[in-house]
Amino acid sequence: MGETVGPALTNSPVTSTASMYSEIQRERADIGGLMARPEYREWNPELIKPKKLLNPVKASRSHQELHRELLMNHRRGLGVDSKPELQRVLEHRRRNQLIKKKKEELEAKRLQCPFEQELLKRQQRLNQLEKPPEKEEDHAPEFIKVRENLRRITTTLTSEERAL
Repeated sequence: MGETVGPALTNSPVTSTASMYSEIQRERADIGGLMARPEYREWNPELIKPKKLLNPVKASRSHQELHRELLMNHRRGLGVDSKPELQRVLEHRRRNQLIKKKKEELEAKRLQCPFEQELLKRQQRLNQLEKPPEKEEDHAPEFIKVRENLRRITTTLTSEERAL
C-alpha cells in the first residue's frame, strides 16, 4: 500500500498545483533579487529616497478647521444645515452682492453693442453742450451773483407795482 500511495499522490491534481505554486514562488524570488532593497538605497546617494506623500486636503488648515467644526456640531446635535443667524445673514449678503455684480456685468455687456455705444456718445455730447453755460455761471464771483439776484428782485417788485 505504501508504494501505491506514493505515486498516486504525485499524479493527483492537488500535488501538481502545489508544485506549480512553488515554481511561481521561485520565479518571484528570482525577480525580487533584481529589485533594489532599502539597504542598497542607503549607500548610494544618487538614488531618491521615497517619502510618504501628504494628503493635501487633510494637510490644509481650512479643511482641518471645517472637519473640527462639523464634529463639534455633530456632537452638539446640530444639523449641517442649521447655521448661526449671523452666518446666514452674511451668506445672504454675499449672495445678493454676487447677483448684483452679475447683473451689472450683464448690463455692461449689453451696452457694448455699437448702436448703444453711439447713443451713449451722443447723449454725453449733448450733456456737455448743455453744461458749459451752467459752469460759467458757477465760476462767477459771489458779488455778481448777488447783484443779479437783486436785479431780479427789483424788476419783479417794479412789475408788481405797475400792475397795481
